[in-house]
Amino acid sequence: MTTGPDLLDLSPVVPVVVLDDADQAVSLAKALLRGGIRVIELTLRTPAALAAIERVAAEVPEMVVGAGTVTAPEHAELAAKAGAAFLVTPGSTDRVLDAVEATGLPFLPGASTVSEAMRLAERGLTALKFFPAEAAGGVDFLKSIGGPLPGLRFCPTGGITPQSAPNYLALANVGCVGGSWLTPKSALAAGDFGLIESLAKAAAELTA
Repeated sequence: MTTGPDLLDLSPVVPVVVLDDADQAVSLAKALLRGGIRVIELTLRTPAALAAIERVAAEVPEMVVGAGTVTAPEHAELAAKAGAAFLVTPGSTDRVLDAVEATGLPFLPGASTVSEAMRLAERGLTALKFFPAEAAGGVDFLKSIGGPLPGLRFCPTGGITPQSAPNYLALANVGCVGGSWLTPKSALAAGDFGLIESLAKAAAELTA
């Protein structure tokens, strides 16, 4: 089974997607796959999210589909039942962590401070989401905690662009970045999956 640390090595960029129409989920997943991206985080920010996860899990099995924005204990169980292969939390309360762990799914818990990262490490969690990355200190913050917390690796998410992503990926404690630029709202609204495929191809080639 994929573990939390493994999630950081699936792709240099994890698309973070807010989807309003579950009927777009399969076409979106296939466009990302054609572009070389085999992981997607569908955020639980819209009523369509759980149905979208279910569609991708059932119809595009080669795509690793996860549920993001898990902010309440019940989200974890609902996402697991929908077929999510992993879970992502923006922050890490004890109740949410307990619920996420209870699903048995791999997950990336969110942290934005040294203390939060240390608390997660005490629970044996070493693959974390750093959110909101740019607002919480960005590359400089992650670089500065690499020394005192060498056992942790991160997927920074929040405000990252194709231009700034290589700066994050150059850090030893970063495995991948989360990005929303692969699935622009305008492209989704227009059903322009060709553009999404092109953006995915460029993202798949990103390196430090």
